[in-house]
Order: sequence, then structure tokens, then C-alpha cells
Amino acid sequence: MRDRGRRITGVALALSIVASMASAQGAPMPPAGPMEVGVVELTRQDVPRAVTLPGRAVASQEVLLRPRVGGVIEEILYTPGQPLDVGDPLFRIDDAAYAAAEASARATLATAEANLPVAQSAYDRATQLAGRGFTEAEVEQARASLAEAEATLEAAQAALDYAQTELSWTTVTSPIAGRADVPTVSVGDLVTAGQSDELTTIVRADPIYVDMMEASARILSFRKGIDEGSITRNDDLEATLRLENGDVYRGTGKMVTPGNSVSTTTGTVTVRFQFDNPHNIVIPGMFLRGEIVIGTIQAYLVPQRAAVRDSAGKLTAYLAGEDGTAHQVTLTEDGSYQNSWIVREGVNEGDQLIIDGLSSLKAGQAVVPITATIDADGNVQDLDSRGAED
Repeated sequence: MRDRGRRITGVALALSIVASMASAQGAPMPPAGPMEVGVVELTRQDVPRAVTLPGRAVASQEVLLRPRVGGVIEEILYTPGQPLDVGDPLFRIDDAAYAAAEASARATLATAEANLPVAQSAYDRATQLAGRGFTEAEVEQARASLAEAEATLEAAQAALDYAQTELSWTTVTSPIAGRADVPTVSVGDLVTAGQSDELTTIVRADPIYVDMMEASARILSFRKGIDEGSITRNDDLEATLRLENGDVYRGTGKMVTPGNSVSTTTGTVTVRFQFDNPHNIVIPGMFLRGEIVIGTIQAYLVPQRAAVRDSAGKLTAYLAGEDGTAHQVTLTEDGSYQNSWIVREGVNEGDQLIIDGLSSLKAGQAVVPITATIDADGNVQDLDSRGAED
């Protein structure tokens, strides 16, 4: 009996070695059961045709403030960064010379006003006594004197107005509503009229402009799609912003101008949008990304997690066929929307797209489809607990 047991053990060991060798040499293994996979049913739908473009924020108004008269800075009247209204005082320049010029112009005006009635009376008397003590030449002389007195009065009034204007310019005020930067001068500095260096910069950032750059070739493609009817254009183009930290800016922007020329260096067209910016979150000069919805197209939305690119760069996905096996298909995509590819060719209405269990899936493999859904973040939801997960 002992010898018989040894023989049985030896046979079992030999069979085990043979099985191991067959496995190592690539001998076929017994077929496994069907693989459970999560699927969604594809439906052709209206998909927003949107593009994401780089952009830069631009102030809606920006003023480099320079003095209109010369003199010494006596006082700085504002706090940098605080909101300003039109006409708020910013700098005060020494006004002694301009006040004296204004007083002199006022005195000249008073003299001219006093001389005008005298010239008027002389002309009236000469006119009444013409031919009876006043010759025609004397009448003409009186008329000329009156005209000269009137012109002198007008010139004196104009000189006073200009003197008063220059005197008012000694208080430099804000020409726009916005926020002023730190001053570039200090009290005691001498400034001149129209100097090249600004006293400060005032920026209005509400509303804010965002200039976005789009390739001219893609603009032509969109126009062709609209003309052919494949794209249904929106009546008004709107844009949303994504900030540098990845946050989505609240509110949408309206297009101001579609751009009138193509850059010879980059081949892009600058499209300007306007956004409300009441809290000054968007700062002029900030780099942003804008998404513009051009219109809508009829297409399928294929979740990005369900499609991969092959070695040739073509987008592929798996469908659960009616024969109970997985079929690999090549997709023709037309950009993306949120977490999905926009697909116009390669799939049909009602196809069962496999979205889960893709890591070990191969074409022709037997599958059991299980209905699933994908949330806004691209994660699989409502998958049967028996389904495989990546």
C-alpha cells in the first residue's frame, strides 16, 4: 500500500510539472467567463460648440496723469488704491504765480469795461452831429474807436478766462472714475506742463476688458460650419473666464469687437469681451483663459475616460455589441465639451459605450453590460456592485 501511494504522488507531481510547462510555452488556458462592464447609451444631442482661448485682462480706461501747468508740488491729496470719482483732487501745485496772473487779467478786464461806455458815447454823439460839427471822417474814427474798445473787452475777458483756467489746473483732479496708483512725485518736487513723466496712473477696471486670441484658420473653419449648417450660431457670443488659480469667474462677458486684423507674427485675431468686475477680482494685465460658446452642433458626447488614442493618434473606444462581445471603434472627434469628446462619426444612436472595466478589456472579449452613469466630474456612478472597476 505504501508503494502504491508513492506512485500516485509521483503521477500527480508529474502532471503538475507538465501543466506548468504547457502554461510557460503559451498553451491555451480554459476560457474565462464573460466580463461585466459599465455602459452608457449614446444619444445624438445638441452640444454647445465652445472654444477655450488664452486672454489678457485690459483696463476699460487708463490715464497717465500729467500736469498741465508747472510749479512745485505743495500737497498730495489722495490715498493710493482708494476709489476715485471724476473731479476728485489728487495733487496741489503752488498757485502763487497763476493767482497773480488771474488778478492782472481781472484788472485789465475792468479797464476794458470802463473804456467801452466812453467809446460808445463818443460814437453816438458823432453819429447824431454828423454834418453839423462832425465830419464823415470823424464819425468813422469814432466807429473804429468803439469797435476797438469792444475787441479789447473781449480779449480781456478771454485772458481772464484762461488765467482762471490755469489757476484751476494747479489742483490736479481725476479725469475718470477708478483707482490711482502710488504717486511718482513727492511734496516739493518741481513739475512742468506736459512733462513726459506721469504724476500717477489711474485705472478703471469695472467693467474690465479681456482680449482673447483665436487662430484665423479656426475662425474660417467655424464660418464654414455655420454656412454649411452644421453649426447653429448663437445670436450673441458670450464668454466665461477661468482665473490663473483655476477658479471659474462668476458672470459672463459680452463681445465688444470681433477683431479687424490678423497678427502677422502669430496668425491670430484678437477678440475683445467685456465683463463686470465690481470687486476688482480681475486685475489689468492678468493672464486668463476664456471659453466662448459659438453655437450648437448635433453630435454624441463620449466621456473622455472611455476613449484612448492609439499609436497613430486616432481616438478609439469600445462598444458592447448585440453578440455579447466588445467591439473597438475609431471615433471622429470635433473638440471637447466639459469631460467629454464631441464625436460626430464612428458611433450610432443607441450604441452601448463601455465606460468601465477598460484596463483589461480586449476586442472580441465576451462582456455583460451593466447600465451606469457618469457625474459632472467624469466619475462613474450607479454602477452595479458586481461590475468591474478600473
